[in-house]
Amino acid sequence: MDDSKSLSERADELEEYQMQRLEDLIVTRSVLYQLGDGEQPQFKRRPPQPGQRLLMGEDTRLPKMPEKPTLTDFVKLRFSIGGQQHLLQSARLARNQGLPEKIVFACLVHDIAVNGFIRSDHGYWGAQLLEPYVDEEVSWAIRAHQALRFFPDEAVGYEYPKLYIRMFGEDYQPEPYIVAEYERAKKHKWYMTSRMICVNDLYSFDPDVVVAWEDFEDVIGRNFRQPSEGLGNDNTSSSHMWRTLRRPCNAL
Repeated sequence: MDDSKSLSERADELEEYQMQRLEDLIVTRSVLYQLGDGEQPQFKRRPPQPGQRLLMGEDTRLPKMPEKPTLTDFVKLRFSIGGQQHLLQSARLARNQGLPEKIVFACLVHDIAVNGFIRSDHGYWGAQLLEPYVDEEVSWAIRAHQALRFFPDEAVGYEYPKLYIRMFGEDYQPEPYIVAEYERAKKHKWYMTSRMICVNDLYSFDPDVVVAWEDFEDVIGRNFRQPSEGLGNDNTSSSHMWRTLRRPCNAL
């Protein structure tokens, strides 16, 4: 990075770099990407050769997870390194500003879908992934922050991100469902919880500071209901999502 640039400019460049890395490593290999690129995905299945089997179970190319994995196990063993720092830095900023612990925790997990599951509609996916284990206010705030990020709020000092102009263009307009979500959210009793996620997002990221998950063990312990069976082994509406994160390349 160019040290002559401001901290905010360097943070924007870092986020843009991380997003491109994610695109290169994951998205371009997906069936959805091939469809969007006008190519026909290769659905032809070649029968296994003698001695070969399709993958069903643990993938030895990935770090081995405990039998009863926790939230911290997933973020350390399945999330991108850059994505982890994004979450940790957001939570650090919220805590340094003296915000309530519930908001600090929401900042800690607000982009959990982007960093471990999927980018498109990440607020909705992240909320669904966490809903069985967190306070309703937290999951609502994570869902709503996806829409709120596109709309300034001068009262709390939140401006439209300059990075979005670079990424999407000056004439970009959010989809109608995002606008509708924003209109509902700004009237909601938990609006400010979600808005604080936006305020404490990566735009105040300090690339010279490294934050550890251990710094937030107590916050996670008080705000995340870890199932005794381990995430993915319990029977909730999002267990299948955690199993997919654990074994993303299973044949079925």
